[in-house]
Amino acid sequence: MSVVESSVAGETAEFRQEQTRSLLDRFKRPALGLLLPVLAAIGWELAVRLGWSTGRLVPPPSVIRDTFLELAQGGELQHHALATLTRVAIGFGAGVAAGTIVGAITGYSGFMSRLLDPTLQALRAIPSIAWVPLFILWLGIFEASKVTLIAVGVFFPVYLGVMGAVASVDRKIVEVGRIFRLSGTQMVRRILLPAVLPSYVIALRSGLGLGWMFVVAAEFMGASQGLGYLLIDGQQLGKPAQIVTAIVAFAILGKITDWLIVAAAKPFLRWEDRFARHGAD
Repeated sequence: MSVVESSVAGETAEFRQEQTRSLLDRFKRPALGLLLPVLAAIGWELAVRLGWSTGRLVPPPSVIRDTFLELAQGGELQHHALATLTRVAIGFGAGVAAGTIVGAITGYSGFMSRLLDPTLQALRAIPSIAWVPLFILWLGIFEASKVTLIAVGVFFPVYLGVMGAVASVDRKIVEVGRIFRLSGTQMVRRILLPAVLPSYVIALRSGLGLGWMFVVAAEFMGASQGLGYLLIDGQQLGKPAQIVTAIVAFAILGKITDWLIVAAAKPFLRWEDRFARHGAD
C-alpha cells in the first residue's frame, strides 16, 4: 500500500470514529436526562412489589402503564390529548403574536414603554384562576374562553422576553446600520434579529410552559374533553391511575412541543453564532 493510500485510509478511519462518537454523544444526552425518572420509577415499583407501600394513592409504573395502554387502545387518550394540544396550539399562536408585537413596540419606544408597561405588569400579577369567571362571563364556557386564557398565559413571558431583548440591543450597532443606510428590513435581518433571537427562543419556551399550565385551568372550565377533563374525571371517580396517566401525558406532550421549538430555532441560532463570530473578527 502506498503512502497516499495509507493516509487516505487513516483519514477515513478517523472520520468514521468521529461519526461514531458524535452518534453516541447524540444518544447519550437524552439517555442521561431519562436516568433520574427511570430510576425513580424502578424504585417505586420495587417498593410496591416488596410491600413497603400499597400503591393505592400513588400507583406504581406498571399500573400507570396498563392504564395508559387501556386508554390508548380505546382511543380515549388520543382524543383528549388532541383536544388539549389543539387548544394549546391556538392559544400559543395568539399569545406569541400579541406578545411579540407589543414587546417589540415597548422595547423600541421609550414612550410606549412608559405608557403600556405599568398596566401590563399589573395585569401580569393577576393569578390565572382569577381570569376564569370573567372569561366565562364574557365568552361562555366553550372554546373561546379556554383559548383566551391560554393566550393570556403565553402573552406575558413572550412580551417580557421580547421587550427586554429589544431594549438591550446595543444602540451603537444600530447607529452603524444607519450609517451604512440599511433599510428597515435589512436592519431587522442583519442587526436586530441576531441580537434578539436567543432571548426570543427562551421567551417562547417560557410561554409554552405557561401555556401548558394554563390549559389545565382552562379545561377546568366545564370541559368535556381534554387531558384536564381526564384529571377531573379521575378525581371524581377515585381513579388515581387515570390522574397520573393524564399528568404523564401532559409531561410527554410538553416535552415534545418544547423540543420542537428548540429544533426549529437551532439552525437560526447557529447562523446567529456565525454572524457574531464574523462580526467579532
